Amino acid sequence: MSKIELFLELAKPDKNGVSEWVSVDRFVGKYKELQLGNGGSWCRSSSTLAKKYVLEFDKSKTPGNSIDAIRTNGFNKAKSFNQTIRADIKNFYKNKNCVMLGINGKSENTKIEIDHKDGRKNNERVSDISTQKLEDFQPLSKAANDAKRQICKNCKKTNKRWNAKNLLGNPYSYYKGDENYDEKLGCEGCYQYDPVEYRKTSAKRIATEAVQHTVDFVMKKLYDEE
Repeated sequence: MSKIELFLELAKPDKNGVSEWVSVDRFVGKYKELQLGNGGSWCRSSSTLAKKYVLEFDKSKTPGNSIDAIRTNGFNKAKSFNQTIRADIKNFYKNKNCVMLGINGKSENTKIEIDHKDGRKNNERVSDISTQKLEDFQPLSKAANDAKRQICKNCKKTNKRWNAKNLLGNPYSYYKGDENYDEKLGCEGCYQYDPVEYRKTSAKRIATEAVQHTVDFVMKKLYDEE
């Protein structure tokens, strides 16, 4: 049985999704796997259980922030984002190098993870595996993906996008838009969203600016009014 199945066997939610309180003291024997020492991944807000049920936690019995009991209190009616990535897309990217670090290793931090470019994960088309596109994703090493995840969380909290000039040598802050997150533009234009497109756009922009500068310089030398 899975951890979720084990918990539901203890909780016994009714037809409305409401269960009794289940004390963590009952996570022994057959239910030992439910112990929360590792942070309780099976009952986190991102877990399959939390996507189906509204979870409530009792932390009133022991000091600190420890969970003493858990129950379901109805079905979760909020529409959740499906993070599943279609198999052909995963197969396409799994042997590619990280687009940020240029690596594809076997160690914990260098192995490749397939990243949703849009860190907010609120696009219904991308949530549907039948309408996903290759360009919705990119290969990142675990280290780069972990860093990007925290950057995206901060953007979601502040609505201020990450500045690409934080990396020495990057000539522009964004390849589209500015520091303010815009619902219409979304994440597009942020280095974290697509570092490859950032580099391509920056190269074209620099070339255009260099040509214009050269033209202006020559014209000034030839026809300077002074």
